[in-house]
Amino acid sequence: MMLDKSSTLLIVEDDLALQKQIKWSLDKFESVTASDRESALIQLRRYRSPVVTIDLGLPPEADTVREGFILLEKILEIDADIKIIVLTGQNDQANALNAIALGAFDFLEKPFSSESLNLIVERAFRMSQLQTENRRLQEVTQPDSLIGIVTRDPEMLRICRMIDKVSMSDATVMLLGESGTGKELLARGLHKSSARRNEKFVAINCAAIPDNLLESELFGYEKGAFTGASKLTLGKIESANGGTLMLDEIGDLPFQLQAKLLRFLQERVIERIGGRTEIPVDVRIVCATHQHLDELSKAGAFREDLYYRLAEIVVNIPPLRLRTGDPALLAHAFVHRFSLQQKKAFMSLSEEAVKIVEQYSWPGNIRELENCMRRATIMSDGPLISSQDLGLASASTSDEENGFDLRLVRERAEKKAVISALGRVNGNMVKTAELLGVSRPTLYDLMSRLNLK
Repeated sequence: MMLDKSSTLLIVEDDLALQKQIKWSLDKFESVTASDRESALIQLRRYRSPVVTIDLGLPPEADTVREGFILLEKILEIDADIKIIVLTGQNDQANALNAIALGAFDFLEKPFSSESLNLIVERAFRMSQLQTENRRLQEVTQPDSLIGIVTRDPEMLRICRMIDKVSMSDATVMLLGESGTGKELLARGLHKSSARRNEKFVAINCAAIPDNLLESELFGYEKGAFTGASKLTLGKIESANGGTLMLDEIGDLPFQLQAKLLRFLQERVIERIGGRTEIPVDVRIVCATHQHLDELSKAGAFREDLYYRLAEIVVNIPPLRLRTGDPALLAHAFVHRFSLQQKKAFMSLSEEAVKIVEQYSWPGNIRELENCMRRATIMSDGPLISSQDLGLASASTSDEENGFDLRLVRERAEKKAVISALGRVNGNMVKTAELLGVSRPTLYDLMSRLNLK
């Protein structure tokens, strides 16, 4: 296995002469140095070093091991997979063993030979590479069930976690949200992360099929059941046997069909049109609608018993205009995708275009944004998409302050600013820090305090 020369080793040593000696001994590795806890954490966040060597005696308490142990714990809090090699003084095996117990990879007593140090560091890098490769292989064999969902909005992230939680059950899930908010994408993600992932995912739009044809589409029919029924045809429910059936726009299901669907949900058997045999079907139901089914059921337009049967798990998907930072983030992702599809040079959004994307209300949600970015990549004459290419009118926005608790108001404002900045620059941490007017360490600390990842 070849070592990845781009991996950076972090050397933490307060004795400058020894620091240079260690760096010289490990000259086959790319390395950076630090002489205290604060500078070590800054370097670690900057270079994401997979391997770190630490002298436990660090300032301001170089005569004790307190600072070294604090640094060790801080590093493992950042990433538990970082390989830490502790360099200890003579006859200090007790502290070395304590470091191992806390999670250090290995230790080496001073004075040490260059060969011994190289051997341990090389072994640490190899172990780190093996873990990285193992994670990559696991991702290949078990792909992300929610791949394709791009978001940094806290509510959407909560919904993604919720989808993951309910996926392994067979509970019926109802997805509520405006048109274009990504209901089918979430339904497919639910299927892919379930135990039914290797079976079919079948979707039917109840509003797109005429009422007189919808029953045969759902339940199928026997040969000769009606004029034109020249052969036995399976319905969508039976076709999805073993897998997942998505009933899109369930609010438009004709009232006379609602009773038949309710019987299927209760008994898990169907009868094809023209048939007399009950056919058992094992299928997971996911339904979606932009309508308020609870209000329809109270008005008598939708069966109340069917509503409660479908609403075992209800997921309310927010519209794009309420997802903090997502419009700009999604716009960047769509521009990247469409520029590749159209075999154009790498394209990006101008600053003015990003501002308009953030200000626009997107009544058609993600579907409208996607179409807008496709059109813009086609219409743009150069690699930079201008505000004119978008074809959108600029809109002003105003923030409403909820409550008068200054600490909460400030925290909400900081969180919204960080998420919006991340979305505007497509997740680039350096540019985000510049946009917010803070240093990168300050940005990392701010994100940690606001629980943003």
